[in-house]
Amino acid sequence: MSYLSPFLNRSGAVQAGGLDAGVAAHYGDPNKEQRLLAGYLGKPASAVVDLSHRGVVTVAGPDRLSWLNTLSSQDVTNLAPRVGTELLLLTVQGRIEFDARVVDDGETTWLIVEAEEAAPLADWLNRMKFMLRVEIADVSADWAVVGSVVDIPEWAELLAWVDPWPHLGAGGYSYSAIPEEQHPGLERPWREYLVPAVDLEKTVGDRPLAGVWAAEALRLAAWRPRRGAETDEKTIPHELDLLRTAVHLDKGCYKGQETIARVHNLGRPPRRLVFLQLDGSLHTLPAPGSSVVLEDRTVGTVTSAAQHFEMGPIALALIKRSVDPDAVLMVDDDGEMYPANQEIIVATDAGQVVGRQTGFLRAPR
Repeated sequence: MSYLSPFLNRSGAVQAGGLDAGVAAHYGDPNKEQRLLAGYLGKPASAVVDLSHRGVVTVAGPDRLSWLNTLSSQDVTNLAPRVGTELLLLTVQGRIEFDARVVDDGETTWLIVEAEEAAPLADWLNRMKFMLRVEIADVSADWAVVGSVVDIPEWAELLAWVDPWPHLGAGGYSYSAIPEEQHPGLERPWREYLVPAVDLEKTVGDRPLAGVWAAEALRLAAWRPRRGAETDEKTIPHELDLLRTAVHLDKGCYKGQETIARVHNLGRPPRRLVFLQLDGSLHTLPAPGSSVVLEDRTVGTVTSAAQHFEMGPIALALIKRSVDPDAVLMVDDDGEMYPANQEIIVATDAGQVVGRQTGFLRAPR
């Protein structure tokens, strides 16, 4: 049976679809919920987001961190308790297979993933453990996730994953054309709390709830890519600026490392993630998968779209690297056309670092 959150019983709750099926898209007033979640007009953010459909996989045992280090793109050997990081499990071709939010409590490493990833990830990890002292479990049925943009003092005892985005991690690299201090992701200090499923309603209590539409709008405004939305079967981390938080370029060998190094040092990613400010006169949003068009030529695809409480309709899209960054694009949703101004997330000259001046991606726009 498919998961259904207990908060869908709240007044006004409307269930989401797609990646977020099983939890509420909104509770009757998406714009108000987004304002409460973001802390609009300087007021402390008060709303939390039900993400109890997320998958949760645990890795216990004394070899857990060194073992995950050998498998993944991230250096987690000495990961300190309660420090959030992100790791990718890649194919031999360097394409993203799993993207996990990672936090360790000193005894167990917790991997938070999209709902449909938990069982495949647990199976994959179990096939990789060999004789090492690790124990893998899919605990999605026993643990729920709640999202927030603030640290909630009353939940201090709960384990929380703090999103490292957009801060440049150790061994990471920014493919952005702007310096970190100007990155819009700084306005979204995201965290995800792990809550025992049986205590979910009691823990949330009477706190205001925001639906996932509100969380998605803030994610898009922060340029934060999401597995299953901004990724497809061909996606490599460079295209999404994920070398920033999910890849350690100086760590030891892992599956897919050759592609990571080759594209970073000698090549360029074939596509780049862009932020689109859409024309709001249509009062609708294009569906994910809509074509991005330049002069009657398809140059990319919308990956996510949302209504932002300040900016109006916005989207993320993957487009060809060679597209003129100053061009006004069109989004074609089955004949419905949306003019779209692009904002660079991944620089057009990203990659091919060998032989180039240091810091070439950090020039102001």
